[in-house]
Amino acid sequence: MAKKPDSTSDGAAPSAPGRQHPLVRLLQEFTLEANRYVDSAGGRNDMHRTDLNALAAVMRHAANGDVVTPGTLRKELNLSSPATTALVDRLCGSGHLVRVREGQDRRQVQLRMTDKAYRDGSAMFLPLARHMDSAMADFTPQELDTAARFMDAMIAATIAASREAAGAP
Repeated sequence: MAKKPDSTSDGAAPSAPGRQHPLVRLLQEFTLEANRYVDSAGGRNDMHRTDLNALAAVMRHAANGDVVTPGTLRKELNLSSPATTALVDRLCGSGHLVRVREGQDRRQVQLRMTDKAYRDGSAMFLPLARHMDSAMADFTPQELDTAARFMDAMIAATIAASREAAGAP
């Protein structure tokens, strides 16, 4: 069995109790920069961060074939009912969402993204995707697989910590 190295790639010692691993700092820095990008891209398009988070949630659920309702957004974005109504009204008013009633229970309002939402989202996030693609080109497929496994684990850890912080089981 191979021995783990005594230092990280930047020469720092591995994390010890009470000391953050350098990767944690890098994840925090990435999160900060990603948030700045979202704020910049959204601001240029008169959209709030919550608007973009809502559209991302609708897109993700739609890609899975799930029905998205205002209640779905309320729970996922941790909003009050009035804030959810204001959000949906804003996104419908801007032409990014439509409310539809279909299926067996026509009382249920479903939310769908419009072609405008997909076009605007592509325009807002194309520069980021282009730069990320360029940065990823410097890595081998195996390195990217390892990075993907790492990010999956970090996302799961963040979700678990979020649930713990909220007092959820």
